[in-house]
Amino acid sequence: MNTLALRYITVTLGVGSFVWGGCSEFLKEADPTNFTVEQYFTKPEHARSSVNAIYASMRDPLSSGFNGGAWMMTEFATGLAATDLGQAANSYFVKDLNNTSDNGYGATYWQSYYRGIANANLSIAKIPEITMDEAEATRLLGEAHFLRAWYYFELIRMFGHIPLVTEPVNLESEQLRPSQADPEAVYELIVQDLQTAEASGMPWTDASGRVSLGAVKSLLAEVYLTMAGYPLQKGEAYYGLAAEKANEVIESGEFELFDNYDDLHDPAMKNVGENIFMIQFATQLIPGNWQVSIIPYNKNISQYSDETGGIYATADFVRSYETGDLRAKEKQFFYTKFTHEDRRNEEVNLGGYFIWKHFDEVAQTSTANSDLNWPVMRYANLLLTYAEASNEVNGPTADAYGAVNAIRSRADLEDLEGLSKDQLREAIWKERWYELCFENKTWYDMVRLRKAFNVETKQFEDYVGHKFSYGPVLKERELLFPIPTAEVRNNTNLIQNKGY
Repeated sequence: MNTLALRYITVTLGVGSFVWGGCSEFLKEADPTNFTVEQYFTKPEHARSSVNAIYASMRDPLSSGFNGGAWMMTEFATGLAATDLGQAANSYFVKDLNNTSDNGYGATYWQSYYRGIANANLSIAKIPEITMDEAEATRLLGEAHFLRAWYYFELIRMFGHIPLVTEPVNLESEQLRPSQADPEAVYELIVQDLQTAEASGMPWTDASGRVSLGAVKSLLAEVYLTMAGYPLQKGEAYYGLAAEKANEVIESGEFELFDNYDDLHDPAMKNVGENIFMIQFATQLIPGNWQVSIIPYNKNISQYSDETGGIYATADFVRSYETGDLRAKEKQFFYTKFTHEDRRNEEVNLGGYFIWKHFDEVAQTSTANSDLNWPVMRYANLLLTYAEASNEVNGPTADAYGAVNAIRSRADLEDLEGLSKDQLREAIWKERWYELCFENKTWYDMVRLRKAFNVETKQFEDYVGHKFSYGPVLKERELLFPIPTAEVRNNTNLIQNKGY
């Protein structure tokens, strides 16, 4: 975190804040110059506002346009994504494995997420000083701890060697130019934060989009699954912890798979059912801002004036789906044709497999103002986490089969059965690739497993040396993204990742 970020730490308590009375109550901004940190944290409203502000940084990477969008970074890094947006240089840097520390996508993630961490640190430090209802204060602190954990979990997996800042920072702070922490210490804080959130009295679900107990336990399961693999390689004990935590979510009975894939991009289904935790948007207030990136380049199908062709699936990936897989069929996860913007009875062939699972039909055909949320944790992910972790500990049990087969059943595929532990392991990985594609999950799986999916052979192979279907070959350096140039320049205590 560099000196440029300090303005976010000391004064932006009200900026970007949500007012969370319900699903559609969003963002009441206050002039930050009215307060100092010392003056601000004096009453319960300030505690609520400070926690609301922590959520705001989650939205930043999703902003998209003719320069692409930071959220695309981990998708192009899989080798499963294509683009027609020639001016989005940051996309090509990642897609063609020519990335550098000047990539603006990485800078957006670093700066936005450390801003979120800074706001979380403020809330964690200052809320205990406020006289207010103890139960509410505990829940708010639980949200702050969860969000700090989530930001750190994203950053540690992207950049590997990152500063660990746990207190508010000012110009006199020792952590003004912090050194990088041992990755294990970062994971220890993530687990501690999530355990604090777990004990904070949250409800299992929250239809307004706030952090819930289901979100906490789901994230903790994913963290344990990651710790079991690379780079920490904690192995079976942590697979066991992941399975145990995921099973608590399953046994709660609070979540279920949607009956059909249309519900995944139906604004009426935000924060309920399969959607355990989401990044919040609301039409006319803070509209979902990735719609222009998932429509083809200038095909005249959308009410959005910008049709960027920013990101879509490679044909090789979509064609690698198992025969009969519903997810690969038209307007399930992908779409190849759509109606003309002026003549809705005329169909336009788009020339590629564009991303339907994030497509807002109302926004695209009429309002150009999306009401969709972005999925962070779906119950499908939780089931696959349980299946993988359980199989690693106990082999192919009925419960492991049940979890993965629930995903396959919805896709109109036959149940898996009679597999060895190794065979089931790779079958579950395939389901993760196919089910969670374009949700910022797949590259993280590649790194923790050190494996990549060959779409031609439909087999998994070593990450280092894996050749993308369009040519580039992964090197060891691509196990991490480069620390942004400005951060290394402004903080001489930071050491750039190997190979950049």
